Amino acid sequence: MGNIIAWLVLGLIAGALAKLFYPGTQGGGILSTIILGILGAVVGGYLGQTLLGSGSAAAASAGAFSLGSILFAVLGAMLLIFLWGLVTRRAV
Repeated sequence: MGNIIAWLVLGLIAGALAKLFYPGTQGGGILSTIILGILGAVVGGYLGQTLLGSGSAAAASAGAFSLGSILFAVLGAMLLIFLWGLVTRRAV
């Protein structure tokens, strides 16, 4: 049960920071922010561990709390916001 709560809190923090730092407006409420943060932690953790071999990135994938894991989770969430914008962009 503790792991689930850790994932939710990490997801909320990472998703909120990603939405704060990413330029433009992103819709969605608190639930979408948490989901964005959790998926961002998985993506950022995987990419960071694969590309950099970083232990902090692995911690982000596991839902652990550290400055490095939050950083990788935020970067992953920002990447997901960018990709979502590309997918949903409307042609003019």
